[in-house]
Amino acid sequence: MERIKHRVTHYWSHRAEGFEVQRLREYDSEKRERWIAEFRRYLPHDKPLRILDAGTGTGFFACLLAAEGHEATGIDLTPDMIDHAEHMAAVLGLDVRFQLMDAEEPEFEPESFDVLVTRNLTWTLPHIEKAYREWYKLLKPGGILINFDADYSAALDDEEEHELPANHAHKLVPDYMQAENESITMEIGAYHQPRPQWDVQLLVEAGFERVTVDMGVYKRIYAEIDEFFNPTPIFTIVAYK
Repeated sequence: MERIKHRVTHYWSHRAEGFEVQRLREYDSEKRERWIAEFRRYLPHDKPLRILDAGTGTGFFACLLAAEGHEATGIDLTPDMIDHAEHMAAVLGLDVRFQLMDAEEPEFEPESFDVLVTRNLTWTLPHIEKAYREWYKLLKPGGILINFDADYSAALDDEEEHELPANHAHKLVPDYMQAENESITMEIGAYHQPRPQWDVQLLVEAGFERVTVDMGVYKRIYAEIDEFFNPTPIFTIVAYK
């Protein structure tokens, strides 16, 4: 399992610089307000919250939520991603704390956060059930987990073909890296069961009192095929402690 984590880290180290550039463009696009609207479906509006962005990448969600007045912390397993997240926050003039950390083994005190958010992370975790248990511990009573993800390994077999624009990230990744990403996806997917049904089961077993799934988020966020378009339908899983 540590070997697959090393492969994931190595892969995203090579993607970090281009990933920051794209996330900055996404931050300045209409997608920013769409993501904010998704968070507003679940977050209380009357107070600033302590929020952890697990698998922050270059810090898109952490920056987005810090700009909304929340105290945001981002963690990632890839050092290059943390470096670019810090740079992104500096470019945007935002105060966000970033730390190099394994999302399956977060090094925070129990009940440190009101909210834990994550985007396109859990599909990369070989021990997803462990992560959910650890995240439950990190949340305060009444805390919320908001997970945007997709069943990427299943999608490799039956993903609908889309004509992507020339500036789409998938068009800019060399063939050998695309092949590595698919190999990683299939290897980790072998440890996973169908999602998001499996996630609901694991979250209940981890202790969460209520779990909801929203399959409509995909069409709200990715209403058009542009450089940010995700060819794999994402879902939102929201779990309440």
